[in-house]
Amino acid sequence: MLKKQFKEKDVERMRNLIKGKSGERTVSGVGYTKQTDFHDEGDVWEEGGRTWTIKNGIKQNITKLDQARKASTLPMFCPSCNKLTYENRDKNVFKIHNKCLNCVIDMEHELHKAGIWEEYKNKINNADIDGLIEMYKNWMFEQINEENNSFITERGNKEKWVGKVDKKRAMQAMEDGIKYLQSLKK
Repeated sequence: MLKKQFKEKDVERMRNLIKGKSGERTVSGVGYTKQTDFHDEGDVWEEGGRTWTIKNGIKQNITKLDQARKASTLPMFCPSCNKLTYENRDKNVFKIHNKCLNCVIDMEHELHKAGIWEEYKNKINNADIDGLIEMYKNWMFEQINEENNSFITERGNKEKWVGKVDKKRAMQAMEDGIKYLQSLKK
């Protein structure tokens, strides 16, 4: 004798399980039905304020940092030679050349054979100096435009300082520094 009676939906569920129809519905629902959109592999769409895509059959959220993550991630295989990459030796080289260390060595060897190694080396050196000049300009403009009317000491006291940065002198120093950095170019 059963202490609990089965409801109609429980009996219907058991029938469906016995017949092998485990996904069948046991109760008919009424009310709101959500409109479903079907997306294919590679589609990009926006839903609920987020951007989504389908990669390898899986729905994935596209974040703002995906580009940075992709740029900083070392792939398992080199795109040039399709050989395995190694974290300890290929990571820094891959950020610059998008190749493994062996491919970069081969490329530089070909540059030596073609006689354009010095030009290539100077191009890299000049690009580094241009980056330094840009960082130096930004730092100098920050220093020149900084408000330094007061200073907080180690004890937490606020001290008023009199005097400003001499902008003409600072600009002249910046120009001299840029000229020196430009002279380092080859």
